[in-house]
Formats: sequence, structure tokens, C-alpha cells
Amino acid sequence: MSQSYFIGLDIAKNFFQVFIADKTGHQIANKKLKRSQVKEYFANLSTSKIGIEACGTSHYWARELQNLGHDVYLIQPIRVKAFLGNRNKTDAADAKAICEALMHPGTRFVAVKTEAQQDTDHILSMRERLVSNRTQLVNQIRSFLAERGVIISKGRNKFETDFKTILAELWDSFGDKFHIVLEESMQELEILNGKIAKLDKLIATQAIENESCQKLMSVPGIGAITANAIVAHIGDAKQFENGRQLSAYLGITPREHSSGGKQKLLSITKHGNKRIRMLLIIAARAAMTGLARRKRDKDGNQIIKSGFEKWILDLQARIGTFKCAVALANKIARIIWIILAKGEIFNPLKANGNAVI
Repeated sequence: MSQSYFIGLDIAKNFFQVFIADKTGHQIANKKLKRSQVKEYFANLSTSKIGIEACGTSHYWARELQNLGHDVYLIQPIRVKAFLGNRNKTDAADAKAICEALMHPGTRFVAVKTEAQQDTDHILSMRERLVSNRTQLVNQIRSFLAERGVIISKGRNKFETDFKTILAELWDSFGDKFHIVLEESMQELEILNGKIAKLDKLIATQAIENESCQKLMSVPGIGAITANAIVAHIGDAKQFENGRQLSAYLGITPREHSSGGKQKLLSITKHGNKRIRMLLIIAARAAMTGLARRKRDKDGNQIIKSGFEKWILDLQARIGTFKCAVALANKIARIIWIILAKGEIFNPLKANGNAVI
């Protein structure tokens, strides 16, 4: 069924702005709706093509409007900004800009997330917050003990071991008030560790039950957390035409500033999801570390088992460890696209490291 209208929907907490245009782009309406009126309004509207900025609650409203029979597309805010131009920032202007971006043939859209994807994303977000809280607590305890002349080695695991030893040896030398501080800190640390361990178990279970996660975890450096984050954020990888589009979407491709026939590549764009980009770079560094720790042959050379590993070592020798980690993250992103879009399995024996059955 062809769409009757093109609609730009600017969502908010209490009031939504609706801009409606016909197939030629001629304005039909630009009106404000209360939140309670939105579903009823669109239920009585003929099938339309609706554009929404990809922001908070956008995935919920996209699913709700899809259930009413409409075709809904989420648009990155930066794409909408280009159509806003020099117009004043108002809800009416935003809704019109969303509609114009929707009608533009070159606009790329964000896939609508399912509730299952959002559940996984919420779990990962909660874990990230708890880990951050634990890091803050550990650093605070370190500073408290440093004020008493006690220095603990770096590393969280080393910290927890040394902390217990220090408390056992120096407990009597501390005053009663400092005892309260240490006891409360210990209890809080145990609670945080318990909550993080519970979420880690849930994430690991999800990775085992999800076929896509299992395939992704065959790639060097990718574990349960990274695999779940990728599946939750990307969903259907077929929305991207190739692996480069996915890596560009995640902000791991270089920014280009070319002119006059001279190509100039700068640092990576850092567009897209910061968490996924960070996890991919961590995965790349883990793969490189695992390769570096491998036993060497009698001549002292690293034992190479695949063309993918040779590619990593050659690249690292040519551009250095840090740049290699980012380049490998880019490579992993392209491998992820092949796995998710084509359903293939990673094979490190292939010289260029692509995923093949």
C-alpha cells in the first residue's frame, strides 16, 4: 500500500509536533498534540511514512506507530539539523525539518530496536554504571589509605587482595571513626561486586542462548559483553550495504579532508555509539595482547597460526601498537557485518581475516 502522507513527528515528554506533507512536499498541516492524543490521532490517519529523530523514547513510539500500520523511520539528529538551516529552533520548525529529511533520497535511517534489544542494552548500561561506581569507590578508599601512609598496588584485583591484608595487619592502628569508614566501604564494595557478578552471569547466559552472539565470540577479542552489545545495538546488519558502512556508522573510519586531487585522511570520526566503539577497540587490544603472549619458536619468532594473525603482526610492526588497535577494530567491525548480514562463520585461516564458512 502506498503512503498517503509524509509526516515529521517531533516527540517530547508532554507535547508532540506533527508536520504533514503530501507526496510533492506541500504542507498540509503542522499542529501540536498532547501525548495522550498521539495514538488516537495516528490510528485514524491513513497509512503514512513517518520520520522521527532517533532520541529518547523514539524506539518506543516507532514500535507503537508501526503497530498502527504506519511505516516509521528513525533519523539521526545530525541529519535533521542540516534541513533546519538558519530557521529558528521551534517544535514546528523541527517537525518540518524531520519531514524534509524523511523525503530526501540520500537520508540514512536508524533501525528500530525491539524490546529484547533494549532489554539487553539496559542491562549493559546498568553494568557500566555499577562498574563506574565501583571504580570511584576503590579510588576513594585508595586516597583514604594514602592519607594514612598506606599505598596499594594498581589493579582492582590486586587492590582487593591487598585491602584485606592491610585491614588484618593495621586494623588496630586505626581509630574508631576510621574503622566505620573502612567497614562501610567494604560492605559497599561487596554489594557492588555481587550486583556486577549477577549481571555478568545474565549476560553470559544470553550470549550462550543467542546464535549470533556465539558466532561473534569466535572472533578474537570479542567476549560475551561485546557480543551482546553489538547484537543489541546493531540488530539487523542488512541495513548496511557492506562492512565499511557499518564501521563508518560506528565511527571507526578516518575523517577525510581532501581537496585538489590530494587525499588527506585524519583521525577516526568517533560518530555513532561510544560504548560499541570502545568495546571494539578493547577487543582489538585483547586480540593483540593474546597474540603477543603466545609462545615463540626456537628462533624467538612468534608462532603464527593464520593469515589473520600475520596481518595483525605486519600492521603492528608498520604503524605501531595504538594505531594498529584502531585499525584492527575497524577490521573487526567489517567482520561483524559479514557474520551478522550473511550468517557466515569467522575463519582466521583466510589471509585477509574476513569471515567465511
